[in-house]
This record gives sequence, C-alpha cells and structure tokens, in this order.
Amino acid sequence: MSTPSFHDLTPETKALLSRHNLLKAWVRAEVTATAVQSVALPPEQCAELWSAYLQKQNIQDDVALDQHLQAIGLSAEDLHWQLELPLRVRLYSQEHFQHKAEARFLARKEQLDQVVYSLLRVKDGFLARELYLRIAGQEANFADLAAQYSQGPEAKTKGIVGPVPMRQAHPALSERLRTSQPGQLLEPFNIEQWWLVARLERYEAARFDAATAEQMTTELFQEWIQEEMLCKLARL
Repeated sequence: MSTPSFHDLTPETKALLSRHNLLKAWVRAEVTATAVQSVALPPEQCAELWSAYLQKQNIQDDVALDQHLQAIGLSAEDLHWQLELPLRVRLYSQEHFQHKAEARFLARKEQLDQVVYSLLRVKDGFLARELYLRIAGQEANFADLAAQYSQGPEAKTKGIVGPVPMRQAHPALSERLRTSQPGQLLEPFNIEQWWLVARLERYEAARFDAATAEQMTTELFQEWIQEEMLCKLARL
C-alpha cells in the first residue's frame, strides 16, 4: 500500500482537514501506517481475514465483490489493508513493546485490580444507620434494602457494583474496600452529600497473563503513536 508523505500535505489540504477536525485523525493514521506497513504477515492469517469478511458480507463472486467495493468506496488493496491493520498493530506492538509489558503492568496494577461490592447510599445519616443495623442483625438482606432505599444507580442492580477497577470508586470508598475482607459490612460513612453502607463481595487482583501482556503492549504502542503524532503535528 502506498502512503502519501507528510511533506506532500499542501496548506490547502491541511486547512481543509483542520476545518473538519480531521487533521489529528489523519496524522495519527499515517503515523500508524508508516510504523506497521513493513510488518510481515502470515499469509494464512491474511487469507482467513479476507475469507471471514467475504462470508460476513455474503460476497460469493467477483461481481459481487466489485459492487461491494464500489459501494464502500475502497479498492481491494485498501480493503485488505483495513482488514489486516489490527493484526499489523498487534504484531508490531509485540515486537517493539513486549519487553516493557511487565513493568507497565506493575506500574498500573493498582488501576487494573477489580472489585465487586454491594453499595447502598442515602442522604439521611440516621436512615443509613438504621439500614446498616438491619443488615448487620440479619433482619433484612443487603440486596432488598439497596433496591428499596438506595438513591444511586446501584438500586437497579440490588446494590451490586462491578466487577469494576478499584480506582473507579471514590477514593474514600476505595480505601475502605482495599482494607476490607470479603463479606465484611462497613459501618455508614459520609462522602460529600451521601451516607454510604458498603460490603466487599470479592476482590479480583489483576494477573500478568497473556491477555494482560497484550493489553499492556497495545497501551504502550498507542502512547508512542500519540507522541509521534504530536511531533508530526508540530512540524506541519
């Protein structure tokens, strides 16, 4: 696939891309294409991608393919490129960033750890205390009271939140959950205008497995692409 040089971008074209808020997207796409275009792809995987696409689009002959390409405004070469791009990115990321994946994981582990917890929030501190005592005394279960009394979106899930990243919760709630044991009911505490009753259901520590390694290499690749894009934009 031939890729136009950044130096070929005329002031008129740059202005047009900027007007339609497409300049950053175009530069990012070109930076990505330049980086991964030399990646050698396994022929059998390319064939599988092409075959799967034709099957999904119900394209059974060359006539149907030509009509389809005309409808989407792409050449066969460009369509091949689009189908193969995610594979190129994955292989490039593995080759150039996999050695940094574990360090990235360790730096982000706290953000990747997930929790499932029950939450009940009300604006009345006395009501929060009453509901806490009813749950603690086994007079009622958490799910029923959350569905009936909670004034947040968790009421629709009977109080259950998650699995979500630990840091997604308010810092004060995250800290309490982090130091709790599964099944431990937390006494009512105040966050801004709310009184909360919470219980940690389970803690899911992030693991550095193959899927996580791929996620880390992808993040590193995307960060590098972002830096390269900003450098290119500054020079245009």
